[in-house]
Formats: sequence, C-alpha cells, structure tokens
Amino acid sequence: MKTTNMIFGWIGALLLSFASLAGAQGNLEVNTPAIEALKQSMQQRHAQLAPLYASGAVGLAADGTVALRDASGVPLAQRGQASAWIAAENADRVALYREIARANGHPEWEPDVRKTFAQRWIERAQPGWWVQGGAGWVRK
Repeated sequence: MKTTNMIFGWIGALLLSFASLAGAQGNLEVNTPAIEALKQSMQQRHAQLAPLYASGAVGLAADGTVALRDASGVPLAQRGQASAWIAAENADRVALYREIARANGHPEWEPDVRKTFAQRWIERAQPGWWVQGGAGWVRK
C-alpha cells in the first residue's frame, strides 16, 4: 500500500534527520520492539486518518501531533471515532518520540526528537493536507 510505505519511509527519514540535527552518534537505524509496535500501530491507523487529512478535517500540528482542524469536515455520527483515532495517533506519536530518545541512550533528547519530527511531518505532508505553521493553518 502506497500510504503504508510512505509512513515507514517518513519515520526512517525522520530518524536520520534527528540523528544529524542532534549531532548524535546514536544508532541511525534505531529500532526496538517498542518502536516497532508504535510504527505498526501508526501504520494501521493511517488508513483511517488519510481521508481526514485529504478532506482538511485533520491537520498536522506544529507540535508534532495531529489535530482536528475542521470538525465540520467529519459527519456528526463519525466525530467520536475520528476523535478516538486522533487521540490514539497522538499517544503513539508522543510514545514514539520518547522511545527514540531512550533507544539512543538520551531520554533528554525527547524535545529535540519531537521538534524534528514535527518539522519533517509538515515538510513531507502531501499536497492538499493542512499543516500548522507560524501563520496558523495553511493548505500545503
């Protein structure tokens, strides 16, 4: 599946970017059972989130999370499920940032990991997705 490969490609590229930004001598191919489980969870959820990104209902936030940007873009009957997907995605993202820092032996790098991921998620967003920047929400 194209979007599945895209998610794993993004995560791999983000790991490489983090290592270079942090000046780390850590493992560029960092992978632990916890990181693998988080990547799998995010991969599975992406199928539900992709249409929400495409419609503009959900966007990539500047803090490395996803946000319900326009609730009117989600039918009322589906808003509860969309909110659950967003909450689960954000929990996985926060855990991923923490686990990457830990796997590199530097839990104090977690804010740097989050910042790097936030920038790269936004840079790699598909055309038409909404992203949050200094000027607020913009369509990529």
